[in-house]
Amino acid sequence: MHEANIIDGRAIARTVRDEVRTKVDAWTTRGHRPPYLAVVLVGNNPASASYVRGKMRASAQAGIAGDTLTFASSLTESALLGIIDQLNADPGVDGILVQLPLPRHIRAQRILARLSPDKDVDGLHVVNAGRLATGQRGFVPCTPAGIMALIDRSGISTSGKHAVVVGRSNLVGKPLIHLLIRKGTDATVTLCHSQTRNLARICRDAEILVAAVGRPGLITQEMIRPGAVVIDVGINRVDDPSRTRGYRLVGDVDYENARAVAGWITPVPGGVGPMTIAMLLSNTFLAAQRSH
Repeated sequence: MHEANIIDGRAIARTVRDEVRTKVDAWTTRGHRPPYLAVVLVGNNPASASYVRGKMRASAQAGIAGDTLTFASSLTESALLGIIDQLNADPGVDGILVQLPLPRHIRAQRILARLSPDKDVDGLHVVNAGRLATGQRGFVPCTPAGIMALIDRSGISTSGKHAVVVGRSNLVGKPLIHLLIRKGTDATVTLCHSQTRNLARICRDAEILVAAVGRPGLITQEMIRPGAVVIDVGINRVDDPSRTRGYRLVGDVDYENARAVAGWITPVPGGVGPMTIAMLLSNTFLAAQRSH
């Protein structure tokens, strides 16, 4: 029976993190201070706190210095803007990451727009979005950058291939299409969303299929072209009384059935997720390099 090649995001992320560590070691050996990442965490969202701990742990392992600046959810928008201004002005800070979501009274777009584009290691500033769209040097959002690294490091050719991206978020779908169509990658891209007609037919035409919607099991076996590369960005909690936590994590793809058809596939967890942090470390080192 056919079974897809599993793209091991944990193993590839480990390699990227080791490479960053090697670069940081060489950088500090030449007399530079270690790259410094400031993470801003507002409120007490347990998932956000857990993500931030993971990011800081990975940073420390890669030789990147940093601090988490933690604030109560009562922090005002203007106070947060003032904090961003201070970090922008501090020459000892290379990268700034504002952990989303922010409390409801703070407008995320306003905060992200205040970041210095050259310290925006999450790649979410409108200037970095524009740089990516026009093929200029900037910071690429970590998840799309991680997806491209997974494809590239798995030895998968993209040139002339038809890629279908399901999901049009600013975080994944939109930046990813720019990465896929740029010179050297050279894919032909179709972007699908909630209003797309004949989604199944379009997906079946994809040689590279990326699911980034946040709907468990949206992509079924019948929607996958035999031999296609399937990248699952979704991380969804579904109830599972058999698990101690009472839930399990699944992607947007019906993984068990999909891998009988796909040529390559990413699991959830252990696929795209680990790459997001690895690319954040890579961006932070780049920010330190570019500031010199």
